[in-house]
Amino acid sequence: MIKIMFVCHGNICRSTMAEFVMRDMVARAGLGDRIAIASCATTNDEIGNDTHPGTQRVLDAHGIAHPRRAAVKLRTADYAEYDLFIGMDDENIRDMRRILKGDPQGKVHKLLEYSDGGDADSANSVADPWFTGDFETTYEDVVRGCEALLAYMR
Repeated sequence: MIKIMFVCHGNICRSTMAEFVMRDMVARAGLGDRIAIASCATTNDEIGNDTHPGTQRVLDAHGIAHPRRAAVKLRTADYAEYDLFIGMDDENIRDMRRILKGDPQGKVHKLLEYSDGGDADSANSVADPWFTGDFETTYEDVVRGCEALLAYMR
């Protein structure tokens, strides 16, 4: 089983969106028994909070299920449990490497490196709709990245 952890600042917008989008894609591809998906935050800001209402609205608009959940924080111990840690922007990558005490096995990546090419340090970022208010553009970037990640894993 491949275990993927999507990561963003607060775990209520981007990483949660990616978790639910990827779960939907994996289920439709019949790969639910081969790929496990979770998400978390790099900060304590939103711990315990459910998915942001803007994220819920965009997922509803695209017919993607999003059960109630509570934001959780990335832990150093997660490095041994997951195969991939997928961040959304440069700050996420830096914070993940700090929390995980480095990345000796090359598990830390940025989502759009799968669709844009390059590596975590050069790939484009998924904009944070907490600041932009543009949940649809974030959704489009998340879908593009998740499609490319799923194709990479096949």
